[in-house]
Formats: sequence, structure tokens, C-alpha cells
Amino acid sequence: MATTAIGFLMLLSYFLSLSHGLVQPRRISHGLSESGKYLTRDELWFNQTLDHFSPYDHRRFRQRYYEYLDHLRVPDGPIFLMICGEGPCYGIPNDYISVLAKKFDAGVVSLEHRYYGKSSPFNSLATENLKYLSSKQALSDLAAFRGYYQASFLEYLNVKLNRTGKVDNPWFFFGASYSGALSAWFRLKFPHLTCGSLASSAVVRAVYEFPEFDKQQIGESAGPECKAALQETNKLVELALKVNNKALKALFNSTELDVDGDFLYFVADAQVMAFQYGNPDKLCVPMVDAKKSGGDLVEAYAKYVREYCFGVFGLSAKTYSRKHLLDTAITPESADRLWWFQVCTEVAYFQVAPANDSIRSHQVNTEYHLDLCKTLFGKGVYPEVDATNLYYGGDRIAATKIVFTNGSQDPWRHASKQTSSPDLPSYIITCHNCGHGSDLRGCPQSPLIIEGDSKNCSSPDAVNKVRQHIIEHMDLWLSECRGVLRSSI
Repeated sequence: MATTAIGFLMLLSYFLSLSHGLVQPRRISHGLSESGKYLTRDELWFNQTLDHFSPYDHRRFRQRYYEYLDHLRVPDGPIFLMICGEGPCYGIPNDYISVLAKKFDAGVVSLEHRYYGKSSPFNSLATENLKYLSSKQALSDLAAFRGYYQASFLEYLNVKLNRTGKVDNPWFFFGASYSGALSAWFRLKFPHLTCGSLASSAVVRAVYEFPEFDKQQIGESAGPECKAALQETNKLVELALKVNNKALKALFNSTELDVDGDFLYFVADAQVMAFQYGNPDKLCVPMVDAKKSGGDLVEAYAKYVREYCFGVFGLSAKTYSRKHLLDTAITPESADRLWWFQVCTEVAYFQVAPANDSIRSHQVNTEYHLDLCKTLFGKGVYPEVDATNLYYGGDRIAATKIVFTNGSQDPWRHASKQTSSPDLPSYIITCHNCGHGSDLRGCPQSPLIIEGDSKNCSSPDAVNKVRQHIIEHMDLWLSECRGVLRSSI
């Protein structure tokens, strides 16, 4: 993400930085924004350290965050920190965390991940400027923010209540997907700063080659008939790509994908979305119908891509374009380049075609991914998967008080922790459309379901049962935390 002047440096003093909604009266939203999709979209700012691991580099940048305190029991209610992941953070979504906030009388804060959205330290995303984009720096961001917010909140309460309180509120961390991994890793690395963590669909195990993504999940979730239709479609797409390249890409509204490997990766990714986000029938019903009736499988699949992936989900073929991914300007779509940098340096998750019985093209292989990393970021950029797993423990993470949850149809669950223990409970939510983050998002997982309502899950009871387990663990761990905090007075 050419050397350039650092943008967005904080030039304000500490006093001014406190004025962003903290020493002033706390912001109460009094009603949800944008048809209830967000608890709040009011931006606040924190003066963050650029390099937490250098005693000599004192540069800072502005990091965006949000707070929602309508349900907070003053002064000692818990504070929930919802970690924003690999994309812009536009506010605190009104998913199941809002239900938990009501139940536990909690305030909710959410910190945008460094480099993403409006939290960029630089005004160019050239490779040399991306050296501070890592999960380690992000975890230290969270620790620094938690200290800042707690101190500012106590200062505000002491002035408002005319008291001299020094006891922290109990904190609990939340995240889904990559931010779910951050939530787990935060509890691992900073256990004194959170009472516990919810790690929803948390990809805690970095994976170099990830054929299980398709072979162990997509094929299984699709079922025999849909899988066969998708495999035949893949062969037809590969053939059409050789015979009439431009017409095929036009059919998929993806003419900007000049590199055939990028097009084939896009075609494979499109089918994943149906299973990952709880809409398997949007894909499988028309594909199986087309195969049974002798219809045009490629046209049926292209129609699914245009109408669902583009029309409903909001996918764009541009996301897979190397011209787009090479763009170092900061735009609302910069997250694509930024996440690829994290993939190419830390976690890989290379979704390669299995050797046998593959649904995706075999051109989507390890060499394809490594070539893409080299093209985007230059020589010497390589995913240090073993180092990442050594540092965090992978799916053998040695921590306590983390709840892991995964949807049964989510291919990413094979990079999560799926074995349970008393200190690290893990739950699989089993239903036909339970995918990525079902415990927080309900079904389907995208677009947003208000408060993560489970009524559209094929088995609401399966979702609600796991949610009850989450509540029980949170209740216990927050109670234990309060006891420790009281004893420290």
C-alpha cells in the first residue's frame, strides 16, 4: 500500500484530541441511523502511534472510531469493543451485538483498522508505506485505544459525577472473520485488558495452501447435484475462455479482467459467496435446474453472478483487476489492495484448486497467488505463514475465555478453531444457510439483518442455542472480571 509525505498526522495537542466526544458530553444517538442498519455513524478520532515497536519513531496518525452509549449503565457498565476488520468502518452495525449491549447494560465502541477507510497513516499505498500494516500493529492499536478511551471515560465521569474513581469498566472484545481472529489474538496477547472475547468465524490459523476451502466445504455444502453442475460449468468456462475470450468476459460483466487467471479466480469466488453468506439456494436452484433441463450452464451461472453477486451483494469484477489492485491512491476501494498485502505477507489463505474433484479451475493454484503478490508488491513479499502461526498458535491457541463460533456452511471454518475445551469453548451452528458470522448476523449473513434476527435461518433454534451459550460465558467472565476489579480498589 513511492515514498511520500505522511498524511493525516495528528498535529493537535493532547487536550484537543480529548475533545472528540470524550471530555465533552457523551454522544447519545437517540434513535438508529439509516433505517436502523447502524447504531451510530458519528465519527470520532484518536491520535494513534504509527509504530508500536520502535522507541525512536514518534509519528502518529488519526484513527477513526465510533461509540454508542445508549444502553450503558453509568458508571460501571461493561464496554464492548467491536473490532473493525479488513475494510472501511462506517459505523457500529445494528447486529446481534446491540441485543447483547441491551442485555448487559453495555456501551459499544468500534475502532477502524489502521490503513483502512479514513485511518490511513500515509497519502499513498505504495509498498514501502505498507510496512506498518500488520496484525501485530493492529493489536497494539487496540490496546492503546482501550487505554485512551478508558482513561478519558473515567475523566469524564469524575468531572460529571464529582468523584475520584479509578476503577476500569469491564471490557469485552468482539470480531468476525479476520477481526474475529484479532479478537482472539487480543485476548491471547493482552489478557489483562479484556474479560473475554467472542471470535466469530475467526480465521486464527494462517494457511499457505487452502484446498480444503473448496474440497471440504464448498463441494459438501453444494450437495452432489449442485456440485456436479458447478464442476461442469467450470469446464465450460475454461473452454469458452479459449474459444471466445472477450464474449465470455462480457457475459460476466468483467471485461476489465485482462488476465485470465484473475477472471477464473473471480468466477470461483462468486460461487463461494452463496455458501459463505447464507444464500446457497440463490446459486444451486438455478444451476441444478439448468443441468436437468439441458439449459446453458454458463449463462445460468453468469445470470447468478450479475443478479445476485453484483445486484444484491454488491460485488464488482474490478475487485479482481490488477490495474485496480496496483492503484496506490487512497480511495473508498483501497481495501482490496490493503487486504491482499496482509494476505501476501502474513496469512496467505491461498484458495487453490484441490488436486482431485475440484470445482474451481486448476489455473487458480499456488503459482497464481505468488505471481499476484509479486506483481502487486514487488519481489521479496511472501506470506510468513509459519511465523504467524508460531506467534499466535494457530488453531492451537493457548489462551482462555474466548468463545469461538462458526457456521456449518462457512468454508472459512477450516481456518478457525473448531475443537472445544472449558477455557476455549467452540460451537458450530448447524443449518442449511448458516455461514460466516451467523451468530452476529443471522441468516442470510449479507445483506444486514437487523439485530441479527435468526428467524430466516433454516434452524433458528441452532442459532439461538449457540447465542445462549455465548451469553452464559459472557455473564460468567464479566462477573469474574468485576470481582477482580473490585478487589483491586
